[in-house]
Amino acid sequence: MSQPLPIIIAAGGLVTNSNQELLMIFRREKWDLPKGKLDPYEDIPTCAIREVTEETGVAPLTLTQFHHITYHDYFDTWQQQDVRKATHWYGMTTPGVPMLTPQIEEDITAVAWVPLPQVADKLANTYPNIVEVVTAWQQYHALQQQR
Repeated sequence: MSQPLPIIIAAGGLVTNSNQELLMIFRREKWDLPKGKLDPYEDIPTCAIREVTEETGVAPLTLTQFHHITYHDYFDTWQQQDVRKATHWYGMTTPGVPMLTPQIEEDITAVAWVPLPQVADKLANTYPNIVEVVTAWQQYHALQQQR
């Protein structure tokens, strides 16, 4: 029987601005959402805010709600082993339309505020877990608007 994979904890955000546009990053030829690994002694919501700010330059950020957790397995070149990343996703808002600064050292080549009707175009070139989290987020917001 194989051993369970080590778990890497990460967090990220689905950030909207005052124009109700979604913050997305372009990394390694795919559209993505800002996210990253938990630092030692850091709580998960703090990690989510820190990672979004580091990867995009956006601040201030306000957490609105926890959405859910996605999982994906990959080979960690630093640890030299297969790992499972558990990413905790949070809704966030920022006032206005902040300037964007891609974190080049993390291979982020572009950051964009994407109008909600155009998000589907970006999801055509992304990872399955990003489609999952954005779709769940869109469904949540559709239900909230019906109330």
